[in-house]
Amino acid sequence: MNIPEDSLRHDSISVALVKEKVDAAFPVAIANLGDLVRIPGIAWDAFDPQQLELSAEAVAALFRETGIFELVEIRRAEANGKVGAPAVVARREARNGRPQVLLYAHHDVQPPGDLSVWNTPEFQPTLIDGRIFGRGAADDKAGIVTHLTAIKTLVETLGSDFEVGVSIFIEGEEEAGSPTFRNFLEANRDVLAADVIIVADSANWTTTIPALTTTLRGLVSQVIEVQTLDHAVHSGMFGGAVPDAMTATLRLLASLHDEAGDVAVEGLHSSKAAELDFTEEQLRIDSGLLDGVSAIGTGSILDRIWTKPSITVIGIDAMSVAMSSNTLLPSVKAKISMRIAPGQEPQDALALLRAHLENHVPFGAKLSYGEVELGKPFEANSAGWAKKLAEASLSAAFGNDSVDIGIGGSIPFIADLLEVFPAAQILVTGVEDADSRAHSPNESVHVDTLRGAMVAESLFLIKGNDLRVN
Repeated sequence: MNIPEDSLRHDSISVALVKEKVDAAFPVAIANLGDLVRIPGIAWDAFDPQQLELSAEAVAALFRETGIFELVEIRRAEANGKVGAPAVVARREARNGRPQVLLYAHHDVQPPGDLSVWNTPEFQPTLIDGRIFGRGAADDKAGIVTHLTAIKTLVETLGSDFEVGVSIFIEGEEEAGSPTFRNFLEANRDVLAADVIIVADSANWTTTIPALTTTLRGLVSQVIEVQTLDHAVHSGMFGGAVPDAMTATLRLLASLHDEAGDVAVEGLHSSKAAELDFTEEQLRIDSGLLDGVSAIGTGSILDRIWTKPSITVIGIDAMSVAMSSNTLLPSVKAKISMRIAPGQEPQDALALLRAHLENHVPFGAKLSYGEVELGKPFEANSAGWAKKLAEASLSAAFGNDSVDIGIGGSIPFIADLLEVFPAAQILVTGVEDADSRAHSPNESVHVDTLRGAMVAESLFLIKGNDLRVN
């Protein structure tokens, strides 16, 4: 559907009105965010599942209170014989050819991690210097309240008889890898089908410059085991003639990078990132890279973290230092996490990784493979009307032009959204910034950035009510 760009622009009067309405609703939105942060809903088996139930019920209640939906329900799907975490779905059907917009976020959170590193109570929302701290404050309960506030602003502006369709999908197991996600989509096609899907689970370029995430790297994770002996032997008696598994493993893992730190696996795809100003100094600040430790890889920094492959060894199973003895280890396991560039198929990348490992395993050591995890990369279609409207809405809300960014991490479920709803336009938005520290201790959301995200999404829905796409 080709929609003239003039019809996607916002006039200054409507922008000012929406900002005024969001400002009026903001104290309640912050209170709602605080209430959600206080619920430690973690979709991992080691944590209390009742907290996830309470979280889903709280989210469902918030969307029911808007009074605009034809249904608001808590639903689950099943995968591999296991029932998944509770998700909240809601739908109000579009009328008279207006677009149907699906708003996605997730209510589950990461575990808090090392509590001694937190500067504030991990599940107690705390406002300090314009940021709200707490687990889930940014990732992704801020996304939930952004959707909620945008819906309320839509009603406040146009009344309850608006025609743009609005659907809600608040997932409950994203931080646990979304194991039932695909089955959930298939089982709930009628509720979730949309012309546009807004995934509020990413970041902006800065706290004042908004962004759409247009590329995401994919994921290939492979557990390996390297064996050299059928049992452990005395290192003094046999060391120097018999290779131990640790030495073989370390040499094999070291082969994954060249001298500059670039990934040495041949055949992997790379592409170019957006040309935005990002210095090594900023990289050091954002990542906490220690003084004297050099960055790795070649090419622009954004290429390296957004659109080139990377490999990290994220785990090794071997004897601990505390329990070590003078023995040659017979076997060692390691977990290799590889991020792949947009345009690369995960299965192809896995085959290339395995070929490299088999060609570089030293001493004739025995190599075997364990668990595998695959996630597809994402590259947005920049031609659709929804992206243009989102750019106009973000720019109007923040007072600065929106930019396109990439994310080095992965959101594998976006590939499922594209496959189940191939006609939908996908917009990846968010309220995080470089200092939000999602997944880390001292996670936070920047208050003014959150406000800007609410204004932008409100403008998108209000303008969407003027468009005929069907």
